[in-house]
Amino acid sequence: MTLWWIGNAILLVIVVPVLVALLNRVLAALERIRHATDDILVGGVGLTGELDNTPEMLAVTDSTVRAVTVGATRYAGSVAKLLG
Repeated sequence: MTLWWIGNAILLVIVVPVLVALLNRVLAALERIRHATDDILVGGVGLTGELDNTPEMLAVTDSTVRAVTVGATRYAGSVAKLLG
């Protein structure tokens, strides 16, 4: 019976504080992760406002590509005449 009391004392004095310390470290890491995810969410919500004018920007890109295509076709035609 004495060994049971010694085992219980060791459990209370050594094992329980170690478990509490480990749990504290895990919970601290969890709080840091939660804070980081909150920051990511705020940033993502902020980015959605930047996407409102995407169709207009794509229209400008399309017109620029058309203009470049016309210039590239003229250039290719001139090079073909020089080489031909």
